[in-house]
Amino acid sequence: MARMSDRSEDPQARPEGGEGGQQARGLPVAEAVEGARVRAPTRGNRRLESFLEAVNADEEVRAWWYMAQVNSERLGMSDHSWVHVQIVLNISLRILRLLVRAGVRPASVSEHGMRDRDAEVVVAGGALLHDVGMSIHRADHEGYSLFLAERKLRELLGPVYQEPQLTVLVSETLHAIIGHRRRGEPYTLEAGVVRVADALDMAQGRSRVPVELGHVGIHSISAAAIDEVRIGAGDERAVKIEIEMNNSAGIFQLDDLLATKLRGTPLESHVEVVAMIEGESEKRLLPEFRIP
Repeated sequence: MARMSDRSEDPQARPEGGEGGQQARGLPVAEAVEGARVRAPTRGNRRLESFLEAVNADEEVRAWWYMAQVNSERLGMSDHSWVHVQIVLNISLRILRLLVRAGVRPASVSEHGMRDRDAEVVVAGGALLHDVGMSIHRADHEGYSLFLAERKLRELLGPVYQEPQLTVLVSETLHAIIGHRRRGEPYTLEAGVVRVADALDMAQGRSRVPVELGHVGIHSISAAAIDEVRIGAGDERAVKIEIEMNNSAGIFQLDDLLATKLRGTPLESHVEVVAMIEGESEKRLLPEFRIP
């Protein structure tokens, strides 16, 4: 799990009892949805606080998170529940704040004359709603997320933003949502942050469900090879991401997932990634592998 270099909060810590979304399995729907709550350090950002409170009070959003996990379990995939959503939310805010601290300006500021705190609302919205389309289907779930999120964002942000700022914030958030897909090509810093944060939920806790269900493949095995992700200020760039692996299989997570998500984004030149394998020998992740 990730540790932050200068704060006690852990942006990648999985909530108690929530290593993966499988914790909701078998519970009555109302009970499973009720337990879904996200938290993040708002640092006095009142608009962000209001947004998070509205999301946590919204049963439709929490039901989308529940169904996203149901479909991911049907497919034997890694965690796509509210646990994943909370981790992406916290990583997004962490990376954005490091960038802003280093003088990098989000589009909300440089293009729309808003504030850094409005950029935090954009990345929060992108993180919270990027996978709600999984409640419908895995294929093109990013597109499904758009038509679910547009109406919901207006409901959730309407109390704190007026037009035309409301439409600008909604549009930028939708851009962040669609930008997280494999060829999303994000134009803004905010969208790039969400895209990279989504890829950084890669530590082995997220792969527990598919591995326990017997879905062994390069995605689950490579995720099991990631022990820890640390996000902090860089020496030469604004953000430094350190990834500790127990097996070289984790290179797949870095090269196929993280590098793909980072390349071509507006934050590519502001982020450095360092990966290392600790110890003299590699952890044995799989006793054998057979192709039926």
